[in-house]
Amino acid sequence: MKIVYLIAGTFNSGGMERVLANKANYLVSHGYDIIIVTTDQHSKEPYFSLDKRINCFDLNVNYADNNGKSICNKLLHYPFKQRIHKRKLTQLLMRLKADIVISMFCNDVSFITNIKDGSKKILEIHFSKFKRLQYGRNGLWRLVDIWFNRQDEKIISRFDRFVVLTEEDKTYWGNLPNIAVIPNARTFDASEEVSELTSKNVVAIGRYDYQKGFDILLDIWNEVCKVVPDWHLDIVGDGTLHNEFQNIINKYGIEDRVTLAKPTDNIRQYYLNSSLLVMTSRYEGLPMVLLEAQAFGLPIVSFACKCGPSDIITDGVDGYLIEEGDKKLFTDKLVDLINNKLLRLQMGTTAKRNSERFAQEKVMKKWTDLFESLVAK
Repeated sequence: MKIVYLIAGTFNSGGMERVLANKANYLVSHGYDIIIVTTDQHSKEPYFSLDKRINCFDLNVNYADNNGKSICNKLLHYPFKQRIHKRKLTQLLMRLKADIVISMFCNDVSFITNIKDGSKKILEIHFSKFKRLQYGRNGLWRLVDIWFNRQDEKIISRFDRFVVLTEEDKTYWGNLPNIAVIPNARTFDASEEVSELTSKNVVAIGRYDYQKGFDILLDIWNEVCKVVPDWHLDIVGDGTLHNEFQNIINKYGIEDRVTLAKPTDNIRQYYLNSSLLVMTSRYEGLPMVLLEAQAFGLPIVSFACKCGPSDIITDGVDGYLIEEGDKKLFTDKLVDLINNKLLRLQMGTTAKRNSERFAQEKVMKKWTDLFESLVAK
């Protein structure tokens, strides 16, 4: 069976790309013919390692040319980019003759179902229904986000199957006949060693942007530092808000208690060398860092944002779910876990056991069953 995955942009270091790399490598090792199509990759190598049997194509559409430009400029040039994208993608898909084409809910989503290449079309979303409205943008951008959010509801009905990550998100979309729930799989094998939960270290992982809410985390950590003298926070990531976060750290005078650490391809060491993971995101899809943290036996303190944390964390059992915006309760629960080693160990053991729900074999069987059912029709 030939399957094509579509990415608008580059195969970079993001969570969606990491999930795709894992799925693609799994599928090609189980006899599937896998192709990945990008729009702005050019000659750059994919950030994550791909099996040599996976074929990659770049359409050279260059959506990134409009990054940093005004909204009017983007709105003016976007239709032109779309026409180029549709023309090049149509030519490629007609040549490939795939059985299934999967859109990652990117720039191809508005026209991919109009390409009559004979393939079944799947739409896969890695955020919640409210993704666009959670950007926190104002003015004209806010109106654009509202408009696109309404268009999403119309577009998804055109696909043979619409795959969301969580049961929570499924409820937001309503009673759709083509909807299915398939979570991300954890990226580390069950045989991996677990953290001893004895280090005085807390870890957070993600891009330095609005979504991840690290500005909120630094407010919380400043309060933790007032009552806990010797614990350290690593925030692993990179992005446009790096300097803003460093300024917050400097303002609070906690430079020796926080490290803004660069991304690494050996992220497992951060899990193994930490005793807790924290997540203060404003919105998510199904956060890979939570799945990974559980695989390493880490208790988690997380805001119960839309969507994902409530599908992964059982409050008071393997971590804590905190109502969005309640920084005081987040601080209190984090301090409780820091000061109670026995509680950390109990929650960590449960977290490791609960991570089995997201084992790769279990999750990928849901995907292969879906593929087989669509092609059989």
